[in-house]
Formats: sequence, C-alpha cells, structure tokens
Amino acid sequence: MSEHVTRSATRVAGFSDGELDFQLMRQLGATSYGGASVGETLALVPAISGPADWVDRFAELAERQRTDGADRARRGHAVSARDSLLRAANSFRAAAYFARFGEDRQRELSAASRDAFLAAMEHVDHRFEDVGYEFEGRRMPAYWMAPAGAGGPGPTLLAMSGFDGALEEIYFEVGLAGLQRGWRVLLLAGPGQMDTARDHPDLHFVPDTERWVSAALDAVLARPEVDPAKVALLGISFGGYFASRAAAHEERIRALVANSPIVDLRAYMVAFSDFDPDTLPPEDDFGVADLADIPDDQMPPAIKEMSRMLILRFGQPTFKQTFDYLRGFAIEDLSAIRCPSLAMVGEGEGGEPGAQAERFAEGASGPVTTVAFTAAQGADMHCQMGNLALSNAVAYDWLDETLGA
Repeated sequence: MSEHVTRSATRVAGFSDGELDFQLMRQLGATSYGGASVGETLALVPAISGPADWVDRFAELAERQRTDGADRARRGHAVSARDSLLRAANSFRAAAYFARFGEDRQRELSAASRDAFLAAMEHVDHRFEDVGYEFEGRRMPAYWMAPAGAGGPGPTLLAMSGFDGALEEIYFEVGLAGLQRGWRVLLLAGPGQMDTARDHPDLHFVPDTERWVSAALDAVLARPEVDPAKVALLGISFGGYFASRAAAHEERIRALVANSPIVDLRAYMVAFSDFDPDTLPPEDDFGVADLADIPDDQMPPAIKEMSRMLILRFGQPTFKQTFDYLRGFAIEDLSAIRCPSLAMVGEGEGGEPGAQAERFAEGASGPVTTVAFTAAQGADMHCQMGNLALSNAVAYDWLDETLGA
C-alpha cells in the first residue's frame, strides 16, 4: 500500500478541441442551478477523445443519475431525488448534443432528458405544468412555472433557446433564477428547435418567428397569473434572433432580453464557420449524404455534425442552399423594436456578435442597455455559460428595474 497523501485524483483539464471544450464549460456552468456537478463532469474528461466518446460517457453518467434519482424517490427522499434527476436530464441533453441528429440514439437521449426532467418536476417546491401551446394545428413544446406562493397577476418571462438548446436546459440557464426572484416563467420552443423535433421532425426553422411567439403570447396572456403590463421575452443564442424578430412585430412584449442580439443570422453563421458558402463552387456543394466522404482533416467530425444538423433543421437540400435560405433570417427594420431592450454579449464571442450588438443598439427605437461580459468576470463566453449566476443577476435586475416588477 502506497504511503502518501493526495488531495484528489481528479485534474482540472479540458480539451484541445474548441467545440468539446465549450460543451464542457456549458455543462459545468449548469452547476449554478443544479444541472451538473463539477466532480462528475470532470471525471469523464480522461475517457473522452472525441464526439463519439462524449456521447457514450455522458449517456452512462445520465443513466447512473437517473437510476439514483428513481431509487431515492422510491425511498421517499424528494429533494435528493429531484437533484439527481435534474442532473440526469442535463447529462442526457449533453449526450444527445453530439449524437447524430434525427437518428434513433439521438431521439432516445433527447426523450430521456425530457422524461428525467418531468420526473424531477414531481419533487420541486414551485408550480410546474407541461402546457404546450397551439400553433398552426400543432401542439408546440412549453413549460409553465410559477413560484409556489405566487398569487394574482405578476411579472412573466417567456424564454427560448436557439439552435441546440432545449427547454430542460433553459430551466438551468434562466428558468429557476426567475422563479427565485418571483417571476412566472414560460419556457417555449418553436419550429425547428430541438424540443419540437422530438414530436414534429418535419417542422423546420422559420424566419418570421413572430408567428409562433404570438401564438405562445395568446396562451400566456389568457392566464390570470400574468400581468400583461409586465411581460418580457428572452432569447438565448439563436434565440437572440428569434426574440428580437418577434419583438419587432409584437407590441405585447414590454421588455426584451437578447443574449446575444442577432440581427442577421446568415452573417453570424458565416462568421462562426469562418467560411462564406457564396465562395463555394456549385460542384463542391454538399448535402447530408456527402458528409461521410469529406476527410476529417478537411472538416472535423464536430463541424460535420453541426453542418448536418444545419441542413436538416433548416429543411434545405444542401449546405449552400441552407445559407441562401438564411438570408431571410434578418431584422430589416430594427426601429420597429420599441420596447426597452437589454443586449447581452460576451467579449470572448468574437467580432461579429459584438458588431451585431452595436447594430441592434443603434437601430432599435426603444431604449437599449448593452452589457459586454468579460473574461475577468468568467462570463465572456457565448451566453455567459461560465457564470450563469452573474448573467441572471444582470438580466433579472434589469427586468425588475425596467418593468417595476
């Protein structure tokens, strides 16, 4: 037996791959609101060398957490069961991220995330309803939540994610923080989003997001717990475009939080991929079936999967045609945004997000408060994933002061 003492065998080390490293920080960031634990997450890192390992290891962790939560629920330990099931929900989401979109395993992992989350909601001390809302004859995903003691009309936040987020994750990002501050919260998704794809895989992203946001507003404003003078809309990641576009067309939105304020989704995606498909010769354009033939040294596996998801979820035949379709995802008249707005952006996100935040602030006719988060704050990354507590303090304090909540 070795005679020595050590503090821990766990080492704080991430990945050389930038996308894997961001997803790791995304998972670690959820610890602020019970979506992960630091130790469980870091323990997986040595066994992950790429996206396939990521899926397997997080799926295994999620199964352990789900089993633990179910066992604690059977033994009558409601709080412990809730905590394990919430971590399971977010671990299943993390596993699904790198699983191939639309195939059996990805669908199973995504559904397991929802199931674990709904099981956790049976043990929370706030109100929760899996409500959905009606849009063009379909039931769209939505969760309604309110503080346990909330009585009468009160301030309400509608919150949406973007390209790869899900309702369960938004709970950790902004939902629980709102409940802690007395806000009613509706987490919602629209066509093309991950939640919607579970039940409506034939629906794709649409540029005129005001159509489905207005449908959700109809449902929310019919609830007696909602004060129509204190209704805010918040969009995360791509959701910054969805929410900003909706606010330009929907006067019932009294305050907007865009994190970050995307006003031109095509320009944002061109900057993200560091490549403009307009320069791609027609003979080099590719569809989903062609991705397997592209060498990994020309396109890393993580970027291949992102390209595959992009093509499928925007409902276009090829990569180039997808970016042509993205031209419609722009806010042509920013002056139509008349409500007070909070523009949130991280200094580590790159030049394009910062430039679009400036365009938003200059173009909106309503008052705009811009907050640029820094590395010193641990919040410079996309959507402040590294410091959600600070992100929520900024957003909700601004909302409270703006709407007099």
